[in-house]
Amino acid sequence: MSMYSFLKTRAVQQIRKGITIAVVVFLGIIGLTALTDEGTGVNEEALRTMPNDAFTYGEKLTFAVKYKFITAGYAVMSVGSSSTTVSNRPCYAIKYTMRTTNSFDKIFKVRDVYRTWVDVDGLFPWKFQQKVREGDYKKDFSANIDQKENIARTTKGTFKVPEYVQDVLSAFYYTRAYDLGSKRAGQSFTLKNFYDKKSHRLKVKVLGRETISVKAGKFKCIKVQPLFREGGLFKNEGTITIWMTDDARKIPVKVSTKVVIGSIDSELIKYSGVKGSIDAKVG
Repeated sequence: MSMYSFLKTRAVQQIRKGITIAVVVFLGIIGLTALTDEGTGVNEEALRTMPNDAFTYGEKLTFAVKYKFITAGYAVMSVGSSSTTVSNRPCYAIKYTMRTTNSFDKIFKVRDVYRTWVDVDGLFPWKFQQKVREGDYKKDFSANIDQKENIARTTKGTFKVPEYVQDVLSAFYYTRAYDLGSKRAGQSFTLKNFYDKKSHRLKVKVLGRETISVKAGKFKCIKVQPLFREGGLFKNEGTITIWMTDDARKIPVKVSTKVVIGSIDSELIKYSGVKGSIDAKVG
């Protein structure tokens, strides 16, 4: 193999890895949500309630996934236009899709779909579905989560789970209702996420505030960085930085994943149906 062919192959491998990481990172910053210890079950009246000023029915966020000057694909996060009843509870029907462009399909084809049904009052999921198609890799997974008995009935079996356990997609929306605005630069906090039969610890560091411009506009953002532990969901193989609007909406504006040959960036290109004004938008 020539040096050129070797470098080209290495570049494609890194792009593939970067896109795969970017997909999962985008879903709740690897499930950025605090979980309590495993409980003994709660009754209907005792279920958690949580205020939500971040999102509402009909919200749609569209992102371009870029490698340098190449648009590799597009991701869409959307909330159904009305509530859906699951386990006799009103829920947000939330969907995330990620697909590479036709031209990039020749390098690495991605067609991912994630769905979650999140309790309107408590912002925890009752149901989750995952359909992953990334190159030759395929994965289908679903879970019905009994939030009263703390049991997840999944395609891999039945598992005891922590109270108000989140899936990787619902975790993102839970995070948007979390009070990130009270954190100062240099502060960090450790959270847990249940993924693939296990709970993982994730330390998140607040880097500070920064104003950035993307196609959707110019926004004042809070900038955070997940710090992965060896042997966790991902090894600490790169630096991931997330910019979210520094206001009540906490809309993700940009996610940057560094790889050996550069970075994979997901940038907000348009939005609609947001809950209220985006006070962090300055242009």
